[in-house]
Order: sequence, then C-alpha cells, then structure tokens
Amino acid sequence: MSESCSSNCSSCSSGSCGDRKASQIMTEKPHELSRIKKVIGVVSGKGGVGKSLVTSLLAVEMNRRGHETAILDADITGPSIPKAFGMKERATSNEIGIFPVKSKTGIKMMSINLLLSNETDPVVWRGPMIGGAVKQFWTDVIWGDVDYMFVDMPPGTGDVALTVCQNLPIDGLVIVTTPQDLVSMIVAKAVNMAKMLNVPVIGMVENMSYFKCPDCDQQHHIFGKSNIEEIADEHNIKVLAKLPMNPQHAAACDRGIIELSEDSLMAAAAEIIEAIQ
Repeated sequence: MSESCSSNCSSCSSGSCGDRKASQIMTEKPHELSRIKKVIGVVSGKGGVGKSLVTSLLAVEMNRRGHETAILDADITGPSIPKAFGMKERATSNEIGIFPVKSKTGIKMMSINLLLSNETDPVVWRGPMIGGAVKQFWTDVIWGDVDYMFVDMPPGTGDVALTVCQNLPIDGLVIVTTPQDLVSMIVAKAVNMAKMLNVPVIGMVENMSYFKCPDCDQQHHIFGKSNIEEIADEHNIKVLAKLPMNPQHAAACDRGIIELSEDSLMAAAAEIIEAIQ
C-alpha cells in the first residue's frame, strides 16, 4: 500500500498494489438461489459503438444453442437492453430477493429500467450509488440456474467497470469497437484495464465494419477500411466477429424483437466462449 493510499480501491488506478490484488479475489457472492457458471463482460472504450447490440446478439446466440442465458445490464444511466427485447413487464421482488424478467425466448435479464415506473425516468446518481445497484443485481437477484451471463457495461473504464471486475467472477471480457483510426487507442485502454484488473480478454468484436449494398452485393467501408486484425495481433487477442452496418438490427432493437434476428454473426464468438474452461 502506498503512502498516498486512500483505502478506496474503486477509485485507484494502481494495478500493482498488494492490497488491491487481495481485494480483487474477494468477489461478492451471488444470491443463494443463483447458480451461475460463466460470467462474460462486454465493454467498450467509448460510447456509440453498439456494445448493447453485441451483448444482445451474444445472449441470443447462446440461448439458441440450448444454454440457460442471462443479461445483467450494468449500464445504469443508459440502459437499452429491455428496449431491444421489448420488455414491458416490471421486475418483482419479495422478502427473498428480486426476480429477473424473462424475454420471449427465456433469456433472463435485470436492468434498472425493469424497476422504474417509467422507462424514460432518468437515473441521476453518483458513482457509489451506481456501483451499489450493479452489485445488488448480482447479489439480490434470484437468477436460478444460468450457464452464461453477459454483463453489458457502460462505455469507458470508470466506476462500473471496476465494480464489475472486482466484485463479480468475470471469466473474460469481449471488447466492442468500430473501424476508425482512434480505435487502437481505445482498444489499448480496454486491454490495459483488463490487465490491471487481472481479467482475461476473450477477443474483439468490430461493429459497423462495413455496409453490404443490397443492389450490387459489394461491401463498402463507410468508416474506412478496418485494421482490426493488426490491432488484435498487437495485443495478442482474437477477432471474434465483424458485424456489418445492418438497418435490420437497428429496426429490430427499436421494435424490441432482437431475439428474432435470424443471422448467425456471433456463431464463431459463441464457440470460443463455449470453450472457456
């Protein structure tokens, strides 16, 4: 512990502190009626890259493969998972705990928007309250049997990322990015955060990688040609998928029917996640 230590690990950027490393293994226990096998965090270094879309598609793919699947929406101030799945039902609770809401195909989920009386009500909270809510979604929700839980995190490497990685038994992170010049810096931030918190990176998903013209069937690189392979090689991580700019995905999220999407863009990513020991 350094002389300047405030004893508040959630606000510390040091990755070498012995006391910090000791605290990292003190993960919170889930609800006693929850049995969660694998927890996968979905992160991005910046906003607007489609992180929630990737989370949704991963959950849908794993659910179709016969796995009990769940989504913990840790984006407390900007939740979008319930909208993508068309969730109208509110979460309920009793003296035992909080019950997650199930989607049409049986994906369990918990989001702050499932607890608000109006989905447009803003959540104007400071960092500690947001972190506390995320932990409660893990400790107080009766998840039951879950094979794969995907945690949709807000953009950046701040309070929520620290809360999730230090309090939940994260088995790996999926980094979502886009094909732009600043991507290498953003990916580096996410990878370095993972190293600092001793969490493995499963790989990267590049969203908005290209647009496939419905008339000529050619791929057009709207944001410039991708260099994700070079970035992946630089950090020794895998490219899990390249997602096109697909208006149907946006429409499906707006209509709340993302789980009815018929593409298999996440098949390769799902196989890699299934291989995690």
